[in-house]
Amino acid sequence: MEEDDDDVIVKEGIMASQREIFSISGPIHLTSIDWNNSYHRTSVASCLVQAVYTLERDRQQNRIGLKSQANHWWEFFNFTLAETLIDDSDGSIYGAVFEYKHFFSYNYHNTPHSKPPPRHVIAFRGTILKRHSRSRDIRLDLRCIRDSLHDSFRFVHAVQVIQSAVAKTGNTAVWLAGHSLGAAVALLAGKIMTRSGFPLESYLFNPPFSSIPIEKLLKSERLKHGVRFAGSLVKAGVAIAVKGRHHHKGLEDDSFTKLASWMPYLYVNPLDTICSEYIGYFKHRNKMFEIGAGKIERIATRNSLRSLLSGGGGGGGPSSDSCSEPLHLLPSAYMTINASKSPDFKRAHGIHQWWDPMFNGEYVLHQFNH
Repeated sequence: MEEDDDDVIVKEGIMASQREIFSISGPIHLTSIDWNNSYHRTSVASCLVQAVYTLERDRQQNRIGLKSQANHWWEFFNFTLAETLIDDSDGSIYGAVFEYKHFFSYNYHNTPHSKPPPRHVIAFRGTILKRHSRSRDIRLDLRCIRDSLHDSFRFVHAVQVIQSAVAKTGNTAVWLAGHSLGAAVALLAGKIMTRSGFPLESYLFNPPFSSIPIEKLLKSERLKHGVRFAGSLVKAGVAIAVKGRHHHKGLEDDSFTKLASWMPYLYVNPLDTICSEYIGYFKHRNKMFEIGAGKIERIATRNSLRSLLSGGGGGGGPSSDSCSEPLHLLPSAYMTINASKSPDFKRAHGIHQWWDPMFNGEYVLHQFNH
């Protein structure tokens, strides 16, 4: 969801939210980008997602030419707009392909140990609750909850664009980035590309976790663990009953383990109900291995009870459809948790927090060992 601001200002005849104006809300202190610096890469990726939000707001408010606000969000970092991605259902701009101007000259002077910039960043916005986009975006939000995002035109189109970019430039030169609903698109597309043998560097800001937010609802750590432990037992039991005992013997064929080497950058805020359960999801998995219940968790972590009972496969087993699995089933991630106190849900879920120079983060690497 867009982190909108009620502070609409008129500047040189242009009406815009402060959060859409790069010179007011962007990381103008980043005059030189060090691609080895994770904060710099995070800032660029999140600003390009904000650029997509602003492209759509420019369209809705008919801000064209010098009145446009979106271009500042990519030009500051030496990117150009290569393509805008439009949802045919409502004509809204839901994503964009950005190209780095100095990609070839940078690589020419590159040293062996430095991290190269991307040639292309494909970025996706989240929900905009404005008249021109609200209806379509909310329908797609509901698809995330029902794990049916893969059936939408927007997602199918996004994957086609990603596949085309990778075919032209190779997967190591392409980044994915998305926020909220856009992070769900990037996450699901990233899974598909990884299983096809083309893992992409991915920046997932506040992605929706399509399950009960235990992390936010319960305060007691012991109670959280108890609820999740019971859930793991049930999921493992149902998975074995539904799929047969071969399920946990042939793990090498499991589509879930094919994702284990993919390490998307996952950005979550503990005060954001939409994404906070990722914290508990990974914490619980580690706890289960610590207490000797690793065999149970190996089965439970790759399955969703709802998907198992509905016959969707839950993300485990060689025959499961990789698209129909729950979004949140993720083997590995490099997770960044915003430890700063957010004043309200809007800020906790917003994109602007991730380039804040006062950002206070906790960084946790979660690697699935199969």
